Amino acid sequence: MRCVIARFPFELTKSGVLESMKGIKPEPDTGESVTIGRRHYPVKQVGQVITRQDRRDFTAAEVLRAMTQLGFTCRTVPTAAPVRTLSPMQHASAMLGTPVSV
Repeated sequence: MRCVIARFPFELTKSGVLESMKGIKPEPDTGESVTIGRRHYPVKQVGQVITRQDRRDFTAAEVLRAMTQLGFTCRTVPTAAPVRTLSPMQHASAMLGTPVSV
C-alpha cells in the first residue's frame, strides 16, 4: 500500500511492518498505540522504525491512518469527559441533601 508520512511516499505492507518490528522491544505505552503481533507499540516508535525518520518529522495521526489501512488494531487516547462544575448554591444544596417530599 502506498502512503505518505511526513511528505515522503512509502510502500508499506503488513508483512513488511511485521518484519520491521520483529525483535523491537516496545517502549512504555504513552497513549496512542498499535498492536503488532501480541505487543502494543507506541505509534511514534512504529513510525520511526518503519520510516527511519525522526519522530518529530511525522504526526501520530499519519502513522495511525497507515496502520489502520494495513489492518492493524490501533488505539487512541480517550478524550476526557467534560467536568461538570456546580455553582456555590448547587454545591451547598447537594451537601444538605435533597428535600423529602411528603
